[in-house]
Amino acid sequence: MSASAPVEEQPGHTLRTPKISYGGQAVLEGVMMRGRTFMAVAVRAPDKSIVVTSEPLPKHLYSGIIQKIPLVRGMTMLWDALGLGMKALMFSADIQMADQGGDAEPDADSQPAAASLSKPLAWTTVAVAMIFGIGVFFITPLAVVGLFERLIGEASSLWSNLAEGLIRLALLVGYVALIGLMPDVKRVYGYHGAEHMTIHAWEHNDPLDPAHVATYPPAHPRCGTAFLLEVVAISVVLFALLGTPDLWLRVLSRILLIPVIAGIAYELLRLGGKYPESVLMKAIVAPGLLLQALTTRYPDESQMEVAIASMEELLKREGDLPQPSVAPTAA
Repeated sequence: MSASAPVEEQPGHTLRTPKISYGGQAVLEGVMMRGRTFMAVAVRAPDKSIVVTSEPLPKHLYSGIIQKIPLVRGMTMLWDALGLGMKALMFSADIQMADQGGDAEPDADSQPAAASLSKPLAWTTVAVAMIFGIGVFFITPLAVVGLFERLIGEASSLWSNLAEGLIRLALLVGYVALIGLMPDVKRVYGYHGAEHMTIHAWEHNDPLDPAHVATYPPAHPRCGTAFLLEVVAISVVLFALLGTPDLWLRVLSRILLIPVIAGIAYELLRLGGKYPESVLMKAIVAPGLLLQALTTRYPDESQMEVAIASMEELLKREGDLPQPSVAPTAA
């Protein structure tokens, strides 16, 4: 990426149109940011310092031919949510536990190892998370619909798949709403908002400091929450085209078509980011923005500082660093 991204004037702000669309995730007392070739994680340590680490992304996923193939590149989003997300989460958990046993300072040499996805425990956790997600959000709605079909007889393909989609949506909304009642998750949702607001500030060519970041909303149209909602909507349409074959065939189709659904949802997110002023794109991303009222919270200044530190580390590695505003402790 070039050192300076082209910009286009917008009322009230200068909207940046960079070659890279930055994204990220919230973790325990921290934020992970992802670019095209690097990822960065910043975490607020128990001693209130900000610990930062970064590393290159897998070239075959982010710089290879996969990124040039529509639909197939949607699998990158799944890797973001599971692979990079788990690595960042393990790093943040390691920082939070580093002062236990009398060690107030985290061991810089041990942090990358603790966050490594080569560990069997990490891969096992990712596998369990995938199985749980597929079971709860794809198989359970189908099982409920199948039970009702046995009790009242088969409904039309449209109504059957619509009911399945509504159950899936209810489970998704209920899940994010219920876990949002937990104090620790509320903190994570605050970091989620800080991540979005920091990206907004960067995209609008504003300085990366809490005063400017605070002027932006905690929702963002490219959020993974919007991705999940689009997955639900696309699944209704796609599964309706398959009709209502035997239950075991429907279960198999729900599992095998997950990559296809993810690919379509990812392309819609890309279009939404490419054409943010399009009326059609605004209509498509609007439900996702509404759902983010459940998955984001307005952050405090200390949370914004962590998100900014993560973003600045990423921009430094990508070669597009603005004037620094937070001085993190390097991991």
